[in-house]
Amino acid sequence: MNYAVQYETYLEDFEKAVQRAMAQMNYLPAVLSSSMRYSLKSGGKRVRPVLFYAMAEILGADYRKERNFAVAIECIHTYSLIHDDLPAMDNDDYRRGRLSNHKVYGEANAILAGDALLSFAFDLLLKECGRGERQQRAALALSKAAGPAGMIAGQSADLLYTGREASEKELLFIDRHKTGKLIAAPLKMAAILAGRHEAEAENFGERLGELFQLTDDILDEKGNGKEVGKTLGKDKRAGKVTYVKLYGLRQAETVADGLQGRCLDCLDGIDADTSFLKELVYAVRNRNK
Repeated sequence: MNYAVQYETYLEDFEKAVQRAMAQMNYLPAVLSSSMRYSLKSGGKRVRPVLFYAMAEILGADYRKERNFAVAIECIHTYSLIHDDLPAMDNDDYRRGRLSNHKVYGEANAILAGDALLSFAFDLLLKECGRGERQQRAALALSKAAGPAGMIAGQSADLLYTGREASEKELLFIDRHKTGKLIAAPLKMAAILAGRHEAEAENFGERLGELFQLTDDILDEKGNGKEVGKTLGKDKRAGKVTYVKLYGLRQAETVADGLQGRCLDCLDGIDADTSFLKELVYAVRNRNK
């Protein structure tokens, strides 16, 4: 099965899992459920759950038995996007080609929608923890990746250095936490559930997270707004610290090429057929949205 077909297979399965999850979101007042669903069903590439599915299957685990983990990952990612778009954060009116949650439901409801999706994610994780030690460890891996030692730390540092000078070391801290932790988490979780190659999966995920953020920075500089689905050029206007700001577009492209190679090297250390993930690395490096 080629890369595009395999990706679509994972995506179709995951979208059905998301639909089942959204059917459980019947909270009152109705605006809460509506705002949660609005962002969760806004589509996108679903990279994180696809990474979870792919690594699980590559390492011999049945991802169909672990769908709640994939949905929890996407709920946490979606909550982070809702909050990231708020005026107090990155102040973006569009996400995935649609109006941001706060532009449709207002800032207060958007904050609550994000909070609710985070809580819903942990409802799903706790349901899985009773199955065994591996499920408990997988849930803990996601919690750590999303929390104050992970994504939140990166978001805080991103705000701290906005409009200020920052070093490459400080930029790496931001990228590895704000983006990298939630890219690495699904890969590590899948390896935990499969019972093998945990360190290799996490190492690959960390490098892939760096590559993903770097290509984001490059797209913000030279991408097409309609294809990317969000406002471009904001990082420069807001004074965000990025590789493009530190070294220029050409050097950023060179660093991205190097990261692509490091990702592929990481996959060579996994005793399994990683061809799908290698194609995904190429897709991340060459993406236009």
